[in-house]
Amino acid sequence: MSTLETGQPKHQGNYDIVLALFCGLLLISNIGATKLIAFGPDFSLGGYQLLPILTDGGAILFPMTYILGDVLAEVFGLKKANRAIFTAFALSVLMSLTFFIVDLAPTAGDWDLKDSWHAVLGFVPRIVIASLLAYLAGQLLNALVLVRIRDRWGERRLWVRLISSTVVGEFADTVIFGLVAFGPVGAILDGESIGFDALLNYVVAGWIYKVLVEVALLPVTYNVIKAIKKRESPTL
Repeated sequence: MSTLETGQPKHQGNYDIVLALFCGLLLISNIGATKLIAFGPDFSLGGYQLLPILTDGGAILFPMTYILGDVLAEVFGLKKANRAIFTAFALSVLMSLTFFIVDLAPTAGDWDLKDSWHAVLGFVPRIVIASLLAYLAGQLLNALVLVRIRDRWGERRLWVRLISSTVVGEFADTVIFGLVAFGPVGAILDGESIGFDALLNYVVAGWIYKVLVEVALLPVTYNVIKAIKKRESPTL
Protein backbone atom coordinates (compact mmCIF):
# COMPACT_ATOMS: atom_id res chain seq x y z
CA MET A 1 0.00 0.00 0.00
CA SER A 2 1.44 3.38 -0.97
CA THR A 3 1.99 6.44 1.19
CA LEU A 4 -0.82 8.26 -0.65
CA GLU A 5 -3.23 5.40 -0.01
CA THR A 6 -2.57 5.30 3.71
CA GLY A 7 -2.54 9.07 4.09
CA GLN A 8 0.59 8.80 6.24
CA PRO A 9 3.83 10.69 5.54
CA LYS A 10 6.70 8.54 4.31
CA HIS A 11 8.96 9.63 7.17
CA GLN A 12 7.73 10.32 10.67
CA GLY A 13 10.97 11.67 12.15
CA ASN A 14 12.62 10.95 15.49
CA TYR A 15 11.07 13.61 17.71
CA ASP A 16 8.69 11.18 19.42
CA ILE A 17 11.54 8.79 20.27
CA VAL A 18 13.76 11.54 21.70
CA LEU A 19 10.77 12.94 23.63
CA ALA A 20 9.97 9.53 25.15
CA LEU A 21 13.59 8.99 26.21
CA PHE A 22 13.79 12.52 27.62
CA CYS A 23 10.65 12.09 29.74
CA GLY A 24 11.60 8.60 30.89
CA LEU A 25 15.10 9.59 32.02
CA LEU A 26 13.70 12.56 33.93
CA LEU A 27 11.14 10.46 35.82
CA ILE A 28 13.70 7.77 36.68
CA SER A 29 16.15 10.44 37.86
CA ASN A 30 13.53 12.11 40.05
CA ILE A 31 12.89 8.84 41.87
CA GLY A 32 16.63 8.15 42.18
CA ALA A 33 17.16 11.63 43.63
CA THR A 34 15.32 10.63 46.82
CA LYS A 35 18.55 8.99 48.03
CA LEU A 36 21.44 11.22 49.10
CA ILE A 37 24.81 9.59 48.33
CA ALA A 38 28.27 10.25 49.79
CA PHE A 39 31.56 9.19 48.20
CA GLY A 40 34.88 9.19 50.06
CA PRO A 41 36.10 9.54 53.65
CA ASP A 42 35.57 12.53 55.92
CA PHE A 43 38.09 15.25 55.09
CA SER A 44 38.10 18.96 55.93
CA LEU A 45 40.53 21.71 54.98
CA GLY A 46 40.59 25.18 56.48
CA GLY A 47 37.33 24.52 58.28
CA TYR A 48 35.51 23.47 55.10
CA GLN A 49 34.34 19.92 54.46
CA LEU A 50 35.81 18.72 51.15
CA LEU A 51 34.97 15.02 51.50
CA PRO A 52 32.87 13.00 51.27
CA ILE A 53 31.51 14.21 47.93
CA LEU A 54 27.75 14.59 48.25
CA THR A 55 25.30 13.91 45.46
CA ASP A 56 22.04 12.05 44.95
CA GLY A 57 20.91 8.99 43.03
CA GLY A 58 19.48 11.12 40.28
CA ALA A 59 23.00 12.09 39.20
CA ILE A 60 23.44 8.67 37.57
CA LEU A 61 21.05 9.37 34.69
CA PHE A 62 20.07 13.02 35.02
CA PRO A 63 22.99 14.38 32.93
CA MET A 64 21.56 12.39 30.02
CA THR A 65 18.47 14.61 30.06
CA TYR A 66 20.73 17.56 29.23
CA ILE A 67 22.32 15.66 26.38
CA LEU A 68 18.86 14.87 25.00
CA GLY A 69 17.87 18.48 25.69
CA ASP A 70 20.79 19.55 23.51
CA VAL A 71 19.62 17.18 20.78
CA LEU A 72 16.08 18.57 20.96
CA ALA A 73 17.18 22.20 20.76
CA GLU A 74 19.89 21.65 18.13
CA VAL A 75 17.87 19.43 15.80
CA PHE A 76 14.25 20.44 16.33
CA GLY A 77 14.56 24.06 17.47
CA LEU A 78 13.56 26.01 20.57
CA LYS A 79 9.79 25.62 20.13
CA LYS A 80 9.84 21.81 20.04
CA ALA A 81 12.50 21.65 22.74
CA ASN A 82 10.27 23.71 25.03
CA ARG A 83 7.32 21.48 24.17
CA ALA A 84 9.34 18.48 25.33
CA ILE A 85 10.43 20.30 28.49
CA PHE A 86 6.87 21.18 29.48
CA THR A 87 5.61 17.70 28.60
CA ALA A 88 8.18 16.16 30.93
CA PHE A 89 7.28 18.77 33.56
CA ALA A 90 3.60 17.79 33.38
CA LEU A 91 4.50 14.11 33.75
CA SER A 92 6.67 14.93 36.78
CA VAL A 93 3.73 16.73 38.39
CA LEU A 94 1.47 13.75 37.60
CA MET A 95 4.01 11.35 39.13
CA SER A 96 4.23 13.42 42.31
CA LEU A 97 0.43 13.66 42.65
CA THR A 98 0.08 9.91 42.03
CA PHE A 99 2.62 9.10 44.74
CA PHE A 100 0.81 11.52 47.05
CA ILE A 101 -2.54 9.77 46.49
CA VAL A 102 -0.98 6.32 46.88
CA ASP A 103 0.69 7.45 50.10
CA LEU A 104 -2.68 8.56 51.50
CA ALA A 105 -4.56 5.45 50.36
CA PRO A 106 -5.50 2.89 53.06
CA THR A 107 -2.86 0.23 53.60
CA ALA A 108 -3.70 -3.45 53.34
CA GLY A 109 -3.65 -5.07 56.76
CA ASP A 110 -0.83 -7.52 56.06
CA TRP A 111 1.41 -5.06 54.16
CA ASP A 112 4.01 -3.75 56.61
CA LEU A 113 6.06 -1.47 54.29
CA LYS A 114 3.94 1.67 54.70
CA ASP A 115 6.66 3.59 56.53
CA SER A 116 9.29 2.54 54.00
CA TRP A 117 7.07 3.66 51.11
CA HIS A 118 6.44 7.01 52.76
CA ALA A 119 10.13 7.55 53.53
CA VAL A 120 11.22 6.94 49.92
CA LEU A 121 8.30 7.87 47.68
CA GLY A 122 6.02 9.82 49.97
CA PHE A 123 5.07 13.34 48.95
CA VAL A 124 7.78 15.60 50.38
CA PRO A 125 6.81 19.17 49.40
CA ARG A 126 10.29 20.65 49.41
CA ILE A 127 11.76 17.84 47.28
CA VAL A 128 8.93 18.04 44.76
CA ILE A 129 9.12 21.83 44.56
CA ALA A 130 12.91 21.74 44.31
CA SER A 131 12.86 19.16 41.54
CA LEU A 132 10.24 20.96 39.45
CA LEU A 133 11.74 24.45 39.82
CA ALA A 134 15.29 23.28 39.17
CA TYR A 135 14.26 21.22 36.17
CA LEU A 136 12.31 24.03 34.50
CA ALA A 137 14.99 26.67 35.07
CA GLY A 138 17.86 24.40 34.01
CA GLN A 139 16.30 22.91 30.91
CA LEU A 140 14.82 26.17 29.61
CA LEU A 141 18.16 27.93 30.05
CA ASN A 142 19.98 25.01 28.43
CA ALA A 143 17.80 25.17 25.32
CA LEU A 144 17.83 28.98 25.17
CA VAL A 145 21.62 29.31 25.42
CA LEU A 146 22.21 26.65 22.77
CA VAL A 147 19.79 28.23 20.29
CA ARG A 148 21.02 31.79 20.91
CA ILE A 149 24.65 30.78 20.30
CA ARG A 150 23.62 28.98 17.11
CA ASP A 151 21.66 32.03 15.93
CA ARG A 152 24.79 34.15 16.40
CA TRP A 153 27.49 31.81 15.09
CA GLY A 154 25.52 29.55 12.77
CA GLU A 155 26.14 25.81 12.58
CA ARG A 156 29.84 26.15 13.44
CA ARG A 157 31.37 25.27 16.81
CA LEU A 158 28.78 22.78 17.98
CA TRP A 159 30.99 21.87 20.94
CA VAL A 160 30.79 25.47 22.20
CA ARG A 161 27.00 25.37 22.11
CA LEU A 162 26.78 22.00 23.83
CA ILE A 163 29.20 22.79 26.65
CA SER A 164 28.07 26.40 27.22
CA SER A 165 24.40 25.44 27.42
CA THR A 166 25.19 22.64 29.87
CA VAL A 167 27.38 24.85 32.07
CA VAL A 168 24.59 27.42 32.41
CA GLY A 169 21.67 24.99 32.63
CA GLU A 170 23.26 22.54 35.06
CA PHE A 171 24.48 25.36 37.29
CA ALA A 172 20.97 26.80 37.62
CA ASP A 173 19.49 23.32 38.15
CA THR A 174 22.00 22.26 40.81
CA VAL A 175 21.89 25.54 42.75
CA ILE A 176 18.09 25.74 42.82
CA PHE A 177 17.63 22.09 43.75
CA GLY A 178 20.27 22.27 46.48
CA LEU A 179 18.89 25.47 48.04
CA VAL A 180 15.29 24.25 48.05
CA ALA A 181 15.72 20.53 48.71
CA PHE A 182 18.47 20.69 51.34
CA GLY A 183 19.24 24.35 52.05
CA PRO A 184 17.78 27.43 53.69
CA VAL A 185 15.08 28.06 51.08
CA GLY A 186 13.49 24.68 51.67
CA ALA A 187 13.92 25.09 55.42
CA ILE A 188 11.01 27.56 55.29
CA LEU A 189 8.74 24.54 54.78
CA ASP A 190 9.96 22.31 57.62
CA GLY A 191 12.76 24.16 59.41
CA GLU A 192 15.52 21.69 58.48
CA SER A 193 18.65 22.42 56.45
CA ILE A 194 22.05 20.83 55.94
CA GLY A 195 25.13 22.87 56.86
CA PHE A 196 26.69 25.42 54.53
CA ASP A 197 29.78 23.26 53.91
CA ALA A 198 27.67 20.26 52.94
CA LEU A 199 25.42 22.38 50.72
CA LEU A 200 28.41 23.96 48.96
CA ASN A 201 29.92 20.50 48.50
CA TYR A 202 26.68 19.20 47.01
CA VAL A 203 26.29 22.11 44.57
CA VAL A 204 29.91 22.32 43.39
CA ALA A 205 30.49 18.58 43.14
CA GLY A 206 27.16 17.99 41.40
CA TRP A 207 27.68 20.80 38.90
CA ILE A 208 31.23 19.76 37.98
CA TYR A 209 30.23 16.11 37.66
CA LYS A 210 27.31 16.85 35.32
CA VAL A 211 29.42 19.12 33.12
CA LEU A 212 32.20 16.50 32.93
CA VAL A 213 29.67 13.87 31.87
CA GLU A 214 28.56 16.16 29.04
CA VAL A 215 32.17 16.72 27.97
CA ALA A 216 33.00 13.02 28.12
CA LEU A 217 29.98 12.16 25.99
CA LEU A 218 30.52 14.90 23.39
CA PRO A 219 31.47 12.35 20.68
CA VAL A 220 28.23 10.46 21.35
CA THR A 221 26.19 13.66 21.30
CA TYR A 222 27.84 14.77 18.06
CA ASN A 223 27.04 11.47 16.35
CA VAL A 224 23.46 11.37 17.63
CA ILE A 225 22.79 14.93 16.43
CA LYS A 226 24.40 14.18 13.07
CA ALA A 227 22.40 10.98 12.58
CA ILE A 228 19.07 12.54 13.53
CA LYS A 229 19.65 15.62 11.39
CA LYS A 230 20.16 13.37 8.38
CA ARG A 231 16.75 11.81 8.97
CA GLU A 232 14.82 14.97 9.71
CA SER A 233 13.11 17.26 7.28
CA PRO A 234 15.13 20.44 6.58
CA THR A 235 12.00 22.41 7.38
CA LEU A 236 12.15 21.46 11.08
